Parts: sequence; structure tokens; C-alpha cells
Amino acid sequence: MTDSISSVLSQIRAYQTQLGQAPRAAGDMARSDAIQGLPGGLQAPGQAGAVGGTSFSETLRGAINGVSEAQAKSGALQRAFELGEPGADLARVMVASQQSQVAFRATVEVRNRLVQAYQDVMNMPL
Repeated sequence: MTDSISSVLSQIRAYQTQLGQAPRAAGDMARSDAIQGLPGGLQAPGQAGAVGGTSFSETLRGAINGVSEAQAKSGALQRAFELGEPGADLARVMVASQQSQVAFRATVEVRNRLVQAYQDVMNMPL
């Protein structure tokens, strides 16, 4: 279980570096719930929209678009290999296929975790 979580986290870090959003050093790590200028990442009353950076929905949308692009690239390489185009060797096709497969599995795992968290919150007693 922890190996799969570590794998997903390393894939997320790889996507961040590909997008130019490399994580900062551990001492300089920005938290998503932190407001600039407030210690400890606490949110001040009445400042719900003051958080800088990207929102969760933008991040999720970007990740899904990345998976879609990886699958499209994989499909294009497969077609190029099947047509016998130069530069489309089997190794590149297989690597692209595995990358898109891993990205899709990670997306499905994130979706499953979100659904489980939603169900847990909805089943909480009042």
C-alpha cells in the first residue's frame, strides 16, 4: 500500500517538474491552505479568496489534460509505428504506452480517493 502511494507521489512530482512547478525545499514548502503573510498557514476570517496560486480545480484540470495528452501521444506513436514511419521504433511506442497507462492509473486512484473521502464526510454523524 505504501509503495503505491510513494509511486503516485513520485509521479505527481515528475509531472510538477515537467510543468515547471518543481516543489521547493522542505523548509520553504508552500502549503495550499496558507495565506501569504499569515504564520502557520492559518486562514484569516473574511479572506477566503485571498489565497494566491492555482486552485484545486485548476490543478485537477491540468492533471487530467496531461493524462489526455499522454494518451494522445501514445496513440499517435502507435499509429506511426503501424504505418512504418521512420523514427517510430517499438521501444518509443512501448515507453509512451506505459507512461500513459501509469498516468491513467494514477488519475483513477486519485478519483477513487476523492470519492472515498466524500463518502466518509457524508457518513459522519452530526
